[in-house]
Amino acid sequence: MLSKATIADIPTLNFLVNSAYRGESSEKGWTTESHLLGGVRSTEEGLLETMQQSNVNILKFTTDGQIIGCVMLEQKPEKLYLGMLTVSPTLQGGGIGKQMLNAAVYEAKRLKLPKIGITVVSVRAELIAWYERHGYVATGQTEPFPMDDQKFGLPKQFLEFIVMERLV
Repeated sequence: MLSKATIADIPTLNFLVNSAYRGESSEKGWTTESHLLGGVRSTEEGLLETMQQSNVNILKFTTDGQIIGCVMLEQKPEKLYLGMLTVSPTLQGGGIGKQMLNAAVYEAKRLKLPKIGITVVSVRAELIAWYERHGYVATGQTEPFPMDDQKFGLPKQFLEFIVMERLV
């Protein structure tokens, strides 16, 4: 079930996001970034700061009372930005991510926004392909990865983002 995350969910969300993207536990799923980045993917302080923005919602996906997925949706003037799409590493591949993408489409339509935008680390070919299978296309634009900002992790190689979008 999808619902809006609350401040009380922050510790669980933080654990979930870090377990899916960094460290040994992330290697149980296919979304790991541990070969590209060290450090943490999120912090409780960062999640709180994000949740306090009036144009941002974090949705949580729960089953049997446990949070097993989440996604951040940020309303921008011309599109809905989707970030932090996370599914528990041991549950990846079961359609939870797709359900959260569908929730983003619903939200974009509700807000009367014509498209959804994402940024993906350019060397993540398998993740780019997954988004392409769900209607996202590369715009040809890139954005720099914050190589010197530890709150995004500690890069092990040069990284940049590609910008992808899908119409709703």
